[in-house]
Formats: sequence, structure tokens, C-alpha cells
Amino acid sequence: MSKPVSGAPRDRVPLSRERVLRAAVAVADAGGLGALTIRSLAQELGVKPMSVYHYVSNKEEILDGIVDLVFDEMDLPSPGGDWRSEMRGRATSARRVLGRHPWAIGLLESRATPGPATLRHHDQTIGTLREAGFSVEMTAHACALLDSYVYGFALQEASLPFQGPDAAPEVTEPIMQGFSPGEYPHLVEMATEHILRPGYDFGDEFEVGLGVILDALAAWIP
Repeated sequence: MSKPVSGAPRDRVPLSRERVLRAAVAVADAGGLGALTIRSLAQELGVKPMSVYHYVSNKEEILDGIVDLVFDEMDLPSPGGDWRSEMRGRATSARRVLGRHPWAIGLLESRATPGPATLRHHDQTIGTLREAGFSVEMTAHACALLDSYVYGFALQEASLPFQGPDAAPEVTEPIMQGFSPGEYPHLVEMATEHILRPGYDFGDEFEVGLGVILDALAAWIP
């Protein structure tokens, strides 16, 4: 049996709106939103740019679609369950998803035409807090507080010049070598007593902060 000739056309998976949007996510994951254009998307799909327009009208529609895909990856809280566990699971999942798609951090709440996964996510979150006994006003406050924390932490985490456990010394130690301990004693104390200790991982701070927020929110329930 003869082998396929190198360079011969491959069998192509038919285009669909979902395939176009998932390819857009792949382009953004690889190069950020700046790399996402109709041309780069067509190249990722192996088609001509005009073919993409059969499924999305413009870049704004692409952004709406890929934001919805990101929300669809996040775990949904369940109204009626233990609200603290549900909110913790939601926050942890959102941080994990944003770690995979850091380009989405500033987009999640920016869309004027949200998709079904986005609407479902927010509806379930609101429902979980309302079922727990939060008033409508306090639910709004809680959502804003939790989202600000999760998105802000994800942004800070993505911006750090080091990632993961025991990675901080590569950046921290050269910085400390540039000044004497007496110049910035509190920074030195923080570095030597905490950051430079074996096993330090900035990501561990997430659970600490989330716990503080959930404890504070619990006091709002009548």
C-alpha cells in the first residue's frame, strides 16, 4: 500500500462555529489577544480568511464567543448546597481556568452580548448566594468582591516573573544583591523568613485570601 505523498492535501474536518471559536482560543493561548486576527485564525484552521466569515462576522463576535467558552470551562456553583464550598469551588476553578487562558482575565466582564455559558455562570452564582440567605443587595456586593479577588489574583499571578513552588529565589536573590539589608529591612525580612523558604509558592496565598473573604461574607447572612 503506497504512503501519502508529502505535501498532499489532508482530509479536513468540516468548519463549524464551535471549531472556529476553539481555534481562536488556541491562537490567543499561544500569542495573546494581539495575535488573534481573522488572518491568524484562518491560518490556524488551514482555510482562507473569507471562510471564517461564514461563522463569525467580526472580531467582536469572536471575542464574545471565546469568552463564553472560557466561562463554560469553569465549575458552576449549585444553589441549595453549602454556599461556602460552592463559592470556594467556583473561585478555585475560575483561577485554574484563567491560568490556562490569561488573555481572558480582562475580558470576562467586558462583553455587551454575553453567551449562554456566561449567563448561566452568573445566574447560578447569584442563585447560590440567594439560596444561602444573602439579600439581593448583599449578593451583588458578594459577587463583586469575589470576582475582584479572583480576577485580580489571576492577573497578579500571570504577571509574576516566576511561576510555581521554589521558583521565587531565581528572581528574589538577584534583587536582594542589589542593595544592603539595612536599606529595606522589611523586604529582607519578608524574603528571608517567607519567600525564600523551601516550598514557597505564591499561589498558596490564594486560599488564604479566599478564606478571609468567605469568613467576612458569612457575617452578612441574617
